[in-house]
Amino acid sequence: MSASINIASYLPRMAQQQPQTLAVAFPLGRDGAGKQRYLRWTYAQLEEESNTIARGLQAIGIQRGMRTVLMVKPSPEFFALVFAIFKIGAVLIGVDPGMGVKNLKTCLGEAEPEAFIGIRKAHIARKLLGWGKATNRINVLVGRKLLPFGATISLDEVRQRGLPASLPTSPAVLADTQPQEIAAILFTSGSTGIPKGVVYTHANFDAQVRALREQYNIEPGEIDLCTFPLFALYAPALGMSAIVPQMDFTKPGSVEPRDIFEPVSEFKVTTMFGSPALLKRITQESPKAHALPCMGTSMDSLKRVISAGAPVPSRTIAAITQLLTPGTQVFTPYGATESLPVCSIGSDEILRDTAALTDQGKGVCIGKAVASIDLRIIRISDEPIDKWANDLEETSCEIGEICVRGPQVTRSYFNREASTKLAKIDCDDGTFFHRMGDLGYRDETGRIWFCGRKAHRVVTADRVYYSIPCESIFNTHSLVPRSALVRIEVQGIIKPAICIECPDRLRISFPKFTLDLIALALQHEHTRSISDFFFYLKSFPVDIRHNAKINREALSKWAQRKVR
Repeated sequence: MSASINIASYLPRMAQQQPQTLAVAFPLGRDGAGKQRYLRWTYAQLEEESNTIARGLQAIGIQRGMRTVLMVKPSPEFFALVFAIFKIGAVLIGVDPGMGVKNLKTCLGEAEPEAFIGIRKAHIARKLLGWGKATNRINVLVGRKLLPFGATISLDEVRQRGLPASLPTSPAVLADTQPQEIAAILFTSGSTGIPKGVVYTHANFDAQVRALREQYNIEPGEIDLCTFPLFALYAPALGMSAIVPQMDFTKPGSVEPRDIFEPVSEFKVTTMFGSPALLKRITQESPKAHALPCMGTSMDSLKRVISAGAPVPSRTIAAITQLLTPGTQVFTPYGATESLPVCSIGSDEILRDTAALTDQGKGVCIGKAVASIDLRIIRISDEPIDKWANDLEETSCEIGEICVRGPQVTRSYFNREASTKLAKIDCDDGTFFHRMGDLGYRDETGRIWFCGRKAHRVVTADRVYYSIPCESIFNTHSLVPRSALVRIEVQGIIKPAICIECPDRLRISFPKFTLDLIALALQHEHTRSISDFFFYLKSFPVDIRHNAKINREALSKWAQRKVR
């Protein structure tokens, strides 16, 4: 039998090594002077709280292997609950509430939860909409007592069950889970369809932690600003202090810039993750504008900024680097819920070498594969591929589908056999490749260039149009924040069209604007024939998770209605 792995084991290890180091800081609101107050837990406190909750969950019947929904807002309890669920060997089910009521019901029905831990609002929705009704039997309320649904037990009661009065502290809990034992079911954002439940093993999580630590040289004692709740696991696992900012985590693009600048300065944050939308937002105003009377505001402590979720425009990268000390880089790792990280590249290389090529329609460079990943480019196909063969691979510099294998690559989707079959390619040695659903190519230096989602390519009678190379041409126009390649049908003929985001419509003379865009298209062979259909709207529909992935399916339907 292989040695056990439990991803939660990082917490007690760090609690032993650095018990009084800050583990989590959570905002409580501003005081009379306007300064943000924080609830702070040390590693010893987080370890103790998670052990108490873990024993309490076991006492109410949540056991190893039980699928457990967690719908709790970012908070210290969220961190403690995540580790408690992993410690007892239960299976965490993670969903984004913003995916919509219909998708939530579908996803939770597929996940077949046996327990549900959530805030009052989540329990009301669970009861009224029947989430997981067929399988769910244990409900835990985080927050005030939910009397109308009498079967619900409060988190306070769980704590009491986990720490009997006769015990001064809660005994440690850590199930001896096996490497391939399921740790979590995490749902994709659903940017190209209904979200799918990705099955994570404890070995997958462990490989992710190791890859992130090695790729970015992260050391225990560093400080992390957590702007994406699902990454809550990684900061404590890496021995970092997790600082939770004041923000609406479903709308990172609308964050108040000072709520980012201030904690970076106060806690001397060394790592900040931010979606492209969040980075764009905080570069719109100078941090000096948010200095408090009692403290300065500085980004000088940052050793790295990491951004993912969608391609990050080079103009946003350049703007962020202006706020950092010389030599500090913005990294843009590439990956997906099914595999992360896959590739990585830093702002030095982007701004020096690749940004100009992106503007010429060469795609977005995502760097080279991380050490633990075997990355291949195969011929584009929309059909399942049962067995790996070397002749599937494309030649160098030809656009194909990105496939990866490695320890952080997940093996299946939960209760989605057809989706698993379409996404995985079995190898003779027992390993497998995951088809990322993304298109790209490898250049002469070994770097990978991202050319968009496979589902977003537009195939006409004459050629194939790839989203990122086409959109990059129009994005060079000073009045174009973003563009989107979409598919339309005109008199039975498939055509490529371009949607243009125009938030400041009053500045634009649309007849001249259209002529400018046509002129840009004519300068490049791969966009020359995109000159008949341009559509303008104030803002693009985007994903709830990062506010960055463009919903091109919705745009395509909208554009199609315009041509009828």
